[in-house]
Amino acid sequence: MTHSLTAEDQAHLKALHAKIDDAPTGRGQLIPLLQMAQNALGYLPDEALSLVADHLSINRSEVYGVASFYNQFRFNPPGKNPVKVCMGTACHVRGGEIILENFERKLEIREGETTDDREFSIERVACVGCCALAPVALVGDTLHGHMAPSKVEGLVLRVRLEREKAEREAAKT
Repeated sequence: MTHSLTAEDQAHLKALHAKIDDAPTGRGQLIPLLQMAQNALGYLPDEALSLVADHLSINRSEVYGVASFYNQFRFNPPGKNPVKVCMGTACHVRGGEIILENFERKLEIREGETTDDREFSIERVACVGCCALAPVALVGDTLHGHMAPSKVEGLVLRVRLEREKAEREAAKT
């Protein structure tokens, strides 16, 4: 799924361009430049990969190859409400995979993707350290223990209702 750049992304990309222009060149700068780009944008869109490739005078495919090798880099923008489903041993044994599948189905995206409105993104994480509460999911910064497939829809709905309420409050002022 390719996301179009928002006005905010474009502003960050413009600022990134200036930073990259001032950065040293050389193959050893590839990972630091990718980290700089991701810190600025939250992810690595095609335009950022092209900036890095042009600055280092290397092929864009080589930049993508390095970025895709390391799991610290992401190619989709993070959602405002990132959903992280624990896949540690306790969570896995207690149905973490089913919880993940339910989030994917409800949000109509796959793991590693972000909804078109950039409200949600989904990722699996190795362990959140709350094994006694397995299975566990984090929605934003809120931990939800003893997750059940039936809880997924309610969590998503709650986030959407809170967003709508905040938008109505903002419109009143």
